[in-house]
Amino acid sequence: MKYPGESDARESIVMHGESLHRRGFVPGSSGNISVRISDGILVSPTNSCLGRLDPARISKIDLNGSHIAGDKPSKEAFLHASMYGQRATDGAVVHLHSTNAVAVSCRADLDPEFPIRPVTPYYVMKVGKLKVLPYFPPGDPELAHAVEAVAGRHHAILLANHGPVVAGSDLDSAVYAIEELEEAAKLSLLLEGARVNPLTAEQIAALEKRFPN
Repeated sequence: MKYPGESDARESIVMHGESLHRRGFVPGSSGNISVRISDGILVSPTNSCLGRLDPARISKIDLNGSHIAGDKPSKEAFLHASMYGQRATDGAVVHLHSTNAVAVSCRADLDPEFPIRPVTPYYVMKVGKLKVLPYFPPGDPELAHAVEAVAGRHHAILLANHGPVVAGSDLDSAVYAIEELEEAAKLSLLLEGARVNPLTAEQIAALEKRFPN
């Protein structure tokens, strides 16, 4: 894969972080963003607000999650390293605590294989097969093993009682996918109890063939 330059990657993280925060996807100091570059991973620092990131202070870690430079990385930087380790062609990872996706992740009746019924083609095109992982406390290293076990088959993961993690070929793709996941979660909650026409298996298969994740 072609890696972005470090300066461009830092600016892209700042731009997307500000946009996500301004539009209410990441309250307070929650969430984290990363981009893979040629000699490591750039990730938002711990306890930082994504709306006020300083490009010069963004953390740099290696592919094992060890801190190389910049401010101390997010305590969930290992999530990003675990995703990259299983997805060699992906160049960015976004983890949010977005309201609707978190609400879905807290449901007691959640199907770990199909937590959100596909009712729009865009969910299938951008998100695909969403996998739910059980609850782990924030920063728990055991979560890294759970992510590694499924990341090779799923670029979008929902952490129970926590929120979504999505990888993409670049940061634009990862952000667009996680935004679509949040919108699908919102629709799922809005349509709860209503009669719904989800996409058929044939319709989903046709979309997956044309738009592989």
